[in-house]
Amino acid sequence: MQLIFMILIALFGPVSTGAAMAAQACEGGVFDGLPYTLCSFDPAQTEIRIYHREPSGEPFGSFDSLVRQLWRERHYLIVAMNGGMYHQDLSPVGLFVEHGLERQPISTKSGWGNFHLLPNGVFWLKDGRAGVTETFRYLKERRSADYATQSGPMLVIDGAIHPRFLPDSDSLKIRNGIGVDADGTVHMVISEMPVRFYDFARLFRDRLGCRNALYLDGTISSLYAADSGRRDHLFPLGPIIAVIGTVLQ
Repeated sequence: MQLIFMILIALFGPVSTGAAMAAQACEGGVFDGLPYTLCSFDPAQTEIRIYHREPSGEPFGSFDSLVRQLWRERHYLIVAMNGGMYHQDLSPVGLFVEHGLERQPISTKSGWGNFHLLPNGVFWLKDGRAGVTETFRYLKERRSADYATQSGPMLVIDGAIHPRFLPDSDSLKIRNGIGVDADGTVHMVISEMPVRFYDFARLFRDRLGCRNALYLDGTISSLYAADSGRRDHLFPLGPIIAVIGTVLQ
């Protein structure tokens, strides 16, 4: 990680202190015998955004494309993961808000698949704060957001594990999700081996203290972590949740 920052400084000048702290926020861990990678951030001290399309209008589709665009803007990618479910054309299935503008409306439709395994929810960012809110509550609160992405199902709802999750389920997948704890810290997690929904939800509730947590996807789950050099690129990506740094002018 120190080498990366030395290169950045040599090329562009000083980088933000908050970004330097965030760059070392990913770590491996084991919960109930299952391995995970966990990246935790204070949204008041780090820049967290949700991306989908390049200036040309084309979906980024990959971490590499996002990295290239960030360089053009004198930013750089610290950590990122796939940020919600998407259609075949990589467009978001549900709500997507970018720079305070609603690019895709919220979805309350029933249907097939994990997104519609209700309740689902929204991960949002606003004025240095973050949260995970169940979809109908999000609508009821008429919440505005700087960035938001809808996904499903909820993993944890007000401290309770999703009622459809079974502790003895035979559905095992690589999974990733996001939660916010009582202190407002954002926890981005990806499993390092196939896990059950139930086990994944327990990690957020019992280990990370998140009263609300959201499933982002399975199978296509991907992580970018600059400090370790990890750049998953097995599948095209729709929305991307990213922690970025700024090269100081």
